[in-house]
Amino acid sequence: MFLDIETTGLSHYYDEITTVGWSIGGRAETFIKGGDAAHLLRDAASAKVLVTFNGIRFDARFLRQEFPNIALPAVHIDLMYLCRRLGLKGGQKSIETELGLNYRQELEDVDGFAAVLLWHRYLRGDVEALSRLIRYNRADIAAMGAIFDRAMSGFAVEPDLFSSPVRFVDWSAPGGWNDLPGGLQPAPSHLTHAPRFDDLFAGTSAENARIVGIDLTGSEVRPTGWCLLDGSIADTRSISTDADIVAATLEARPDLVSIDSPLCLPEGRITVEDSDPGRDVFGIMRQSERELKRRGINVYPCLLPSMQKLTARGMRLAAVFRQKGVPVIESYPGAAQDIMRIPRKGAGVEWLHLGLRDFGISGTFQTEKVTHDELDAITSALVGTFHLAGLSESLGTEAEAPLVIPKLDAAPGPLVVGVSGPIAAGKTTFAEALAAKGFAYTRFSLAIDELLANDGLELNRVNRQKLGTEINESGRQRWLAEQTIKRAAGAARIVIDGLRFPEDHAFLVETFGNCFVHVYVDADEEVRRKRYRERAADDGFDEAIASTVERRVNELKVLAHESFVNHSSLSAVQVRVDELFGDIHGEGICQYPS
Repeated sequence: MFLDIETTGLSHYYDEITTVGWSIGGRAETFIKGGDAAHLLRDAASAKVLVTFNGIRFDARFLRQEFPNIALPAVHIDLMYLCRRLGLKGGQKSIETELGLNYRQELEDVDGFAAVLLWHRYLRGDVEALSRLIRYNRADIAAMGAIFDRAMSGFAVEPDLFSSPVRFVDWSAPGGWNDLPGGLQPAPSHLTHAPRFDDLFAGTSAENARIVGIDLTGSEVRPTGWCLLDGSIADTRSISTDADIVAATLEARPDLVSIDSPLCLPEGRITVEDSDPGRDVFGIMRQSERELKRRGINVYPCLLPSMQKLTARGMRLAAVFRQKGVPVIESYPGAAQDIMRIPRKGAGVEWLHLGLRDFGISGTFQTEKVTHDELDAITSALVGTFHLAGLSESLGTEAEAPLVIPKLDAAPGPLVVGVSGPIAAGKTTFAEALAAKGFAYTRFSLAIDELLANDGLELNRVNRQKLGTEINESGRQRWLAEQTIKRAAGAARIVIDGLRFPEDHAFLVETFGNCFVHVYVDADEEVRRKRYRERAADDGFDEAIASTVERRVNELKVLAHESFVNHSSLSAVQVRVDELFGDIHGEGICQYPS
């Protein structure tokens, strides 16, 4: 059985088989996705030997994934390895050229990537594109037998190995091998219906989210693609300098920024340069990149010399945004393009145009000339929409910030409420009211108290504020947020008391998407001063509000999703809690009303 498959791409994790061609028993056959695979399964089960080119690593894996019950022959001859023993290297078509073989009349311009585009044209109604794809696939199979014959002639084969002369090309290219199957029809509807924006996001808070997507370049010399995706409407431009990128992004007031660039270093590394003392021990690749490699995605290590400036720039911009409370994720647009059935970047601008439009994105990019980087920025922004909608997964470790991948079957996360506000406004009262409703309670000061206790220091406001300041100024605020969340890990509903810095808000949105709700509790200063005196043994209110950890609390007010002024009693706080979260029932997993 000579066999070859065509797929939507090279990743066994994200891509899928489009056609399977094979020759066996004097006939050439083709399976087209969406059709009946019974004849493929029957012939595979009856075959004694499977012959492919690069099939051990590629075709067989896809076949077992697409058809779990397929019975492939125990003997598999992969011609790629056979050719290497004779010094014939490279892909199948280059070997055909070296051997002077030609089974591709009128198909010289078709390669593996063009085959992907032929399938996309077929999905959009072009039946002739499917015919061309089948002919291309059958030419691959026919040429395999001729390659096999040449390879065998290059070995000193014992004369009694075969009882009579064998021409494998007669098996791979039987009579009529180039004849097309009859009755080719347009693609069935279940193949042509890719998910659309409204299908995925209508009725969710992500439907109207404002996402900035940035297809970052490694230098300010080359313009960066920038997009504001307001719901499903995209506004794109090219921006060069960091200052202009920051200004445009902050002016857009986004719910989230999604950057197509590495945003962290591999664990153990402290700089992007090769002179880093940890270079030889910790390498140049993060776990997220290793996972993408495992999934069959070609990704550049973040600290490859050609990537170092890009990584440094991405980290620098992300830090600026997060300091201002703007959440930032590292995105991988290619996976989103797979989900939307858009050919990858190399297909050309016209396919990105078409795919984004078909997905339901509108904007000036449809009528005005835009760069490829701007179109990629739209896709990067869409990764942010997937993330806010809870349709994503995060690839990373505790020490390496995640790279976000769209995932349509992602499990729902917990509902997380973060409470902020100035001293004595009543934020703890609000948080405790949620705890009474079944929310797991945690607060930033608990993680700080643990550190103080380990150092034998007294657990008081002065020490807490001092250590909190040290943590923030040393760039460990996100670490503190992680430690705080860990205290409620596994709970379906969580309330976090005591957000103090804009970075806290950014981190929690990045982690939980729109399952995170930020509530700001406020009160006039005189009301708070009176409450403070009633509960404190000293009159240190002015000193307390002047501390570093309190100075930026007011910045959280504009970032909060909900806020209210608490001048009343405990019962009034309970009323507000019920107004916001009274409809949450059962496990309460991410059930905050959109």
